[in-house]
Amino acid sequence: MAILIKNIHTLVTCNDQDQILKNVDLLIDGHQIRAVGKQLTYDGPHEVIDGSSKLAIPGLVNTHHHLYQTLFRGLSEVQGMPLFSWLINLYEFWKHLTPDAVYYGSQVGFAELLRTGCTLTTDHHYVFPKGQPATLIDSQIQAAQEIGIRFHPTRGSMSLGKSKGGLPPDEVVQTEDEILKDSQRLIETYHDPSPFAMTRLSLAPCSPFSVSKDLMIQARELARSTGTGVMLHTHLAETMDEEKFCLEFYGRRPVELMEEIEWIGPDVWFAHAIHLSDREIKVLANSGVAHCPSSNMKLGSGICRTSELIKAGVKLGIAVDGSASNDGSNMWEEVRRAYLLNHLRYADAGLSAYETVKAATRGGAEVLGRNDTGILQEGKAADLALINLEDVAFAGCHDPLVSMVCCGNTSIVDTTIVNGRIVVREGQLITVDPEDIRVKAHKVSQEMVEKERRSKS
Repeated sequence: MAILIKNIHTLVTCNDQDQILKNVDLLIDGHQIRAVGKQLTYDGPHEVIDGSSKLAIPGLVNTHHHLYQTLFRGLSEVQGMPLFSWLINLYEFWKHLTPDAVYYGSQVGFAELLRTGCTLTTDHHYVFPKGQPATLIDSQIQAAQEIGIRFHPTRGSMSLGKSKGGLPPDEVVQTEDEILKDSQRLIETYHDPSPFAMTRLSLAPCSPFSVSKDLMIQARELARSTGTGVMLHTHLAETMDEEKFCLEFYGRRPVELMEEIEWIGPDVWFAHAIHLSDREIKVLANSGVAHCPSSNMKLGSGICRTSELIKAGVKLGIAVDGSASNDGSNMWEEVRRAYLLNHLRYADAGLSAYETVKAATRGGAEVLGRNDTGILQEGKAADLALINLEDVAFAGCHDPLVSMVCCGNTSIVDTTIVNGRIVVREGQLITVDPEDIRVKAHKVSQEMVEKERRSKS
């Protein structure tokens, strides 16, 4: 059924003219936005939404996540640790992952994202414990299809176990042949390069300290040989520990390693990209970066040079990162933190509220290689969020966009529409039962954590 949103208070287009429109209508027909303008009408069955008290923005785009980590939040064993110590301790819990855990962990993350205005998310799943099925990505895709979110899963991987000089234990790594074979299977089964696709695949060796250089090269060759827009993703330049590892193990800084193995270009995006030289920022000009403010703050990793990346032509998106390093999947809150962290670094030369929202919407879509979403204009995907300005948190606010970024005591949107389908209405997820997800996810989570704690007692 078509949807006509009438008399929208403020509509942020993020189009090429950076238009912010007042008191306009938006018509959705099928998967697309059919029109934006005054006094629109539609012949045929349609739902009318009153937009007179609403701020409309393109759906937020989450450019980096580890959905399974929603089941490992708030673990006392890892609080206050930097990245490497945090990972070494968490690997011991993650080795108990099952398909059910991946499925319900994904549902939890998707539910949080949708309720906070996110319409497109990627995920970086790289933990495949020995003895478990290799179809964990399939479980994520099933969860995404059921809940109704646009999804870019990545086939993550770890091949460099502790016995070979890497960071992860051997129980959670795979051989390169296993990884590449399953990567090919997933691309052939799920990757959809067509406009308005709900599922697209990328290949994502985890990080320079958990995969071999050879695997990075083979993943690059596989992705680019498809000719269907399969992208590449990895963690990069997140901490000084990573930089030290790369210098000792490869004789290269992280970005220098990416240059050597030809992992630079418009089909590549990196998570974090904090510790960069001026030269390296220029090197990344054709690539993308997923900025993860909450994770970087919690793990004490550093502050991303966001303004300088944008000025250099790097595609910048915003991301929640894994929920065990955040600890939420709240995209609206991540926008606020990105704005504040940017101003902590750049003061009055920092990004405006609009520029931050644009990075979280159109910017994120561009990072993920999409030009069919992230913009509210005719012909683009019907992916958007409506925020109710008639809330006490916005009383006294005079600019709706600044208010969204800087004010508010909740991050729950009024309405989320994905691919022309309402999935959140009046703040409530309507495609699945969130209480059922909560109960089942928490049960699976408790079982895994208690299993590991018992093994150490």
